[in-house]
Amino acid sequence: MKRMTRLPGLAAVFAGLLLATGMAWAADETPAGMTPVGTWKIVDQDTGNTRSVVQLSEVDGELRGMISRVLLSDDGPHPLCKKCTGKLQDQPVEGMVFLWGLHKDGDAWTGGKILDTDNGKIYKAKLELFDDGSKLKLRRYSGMSMLGHSQEWRRQP
Repeated sequence: MKRMTRLPGLAAVFAGLLLATGMAWAADETPAGMTPVGTWKIVDQDTGNTRSVVQLSEVDGELRGMISRVLLSDDGPHPLCKKCTGKLQDQPVEGMVFLWGLHKDGDAWTGGKILDTDNGKIYKAKLELFDDGSKLKLRRYSGMSMLGHSQEWRRQP
């Protein structure tokens, strides 16, 4: 009868791969209790330049976002919301609440609205934290989320 050759090295490599995969997956999880409250910069996906700085705060369980500073704008420094309607029309974008109504839902914040100050339209919004809370993915959409647009924000110290 033939004797089976043991491959302890292969088992060790396989175990190491499983451990490394598990550690990489765990690194993407957001620590329990981490919230998006804080200061974030919005980076232009095409150029990599910071377009604006926003402040997220939680009031009575609702997450809200205010534009602190606009750094890049087609309308120059201190732009106005020219395409907004109602009481927001021609108001300064800096200091404007542009994100509201988000509530914690598992690992995400959902059920909110976001105002696009470039076109004056209001979209549905949801967000999730990743990279240990140092980054945020904001999804805005009309109708179905899969037909929307995502932005990545970076937390500021």
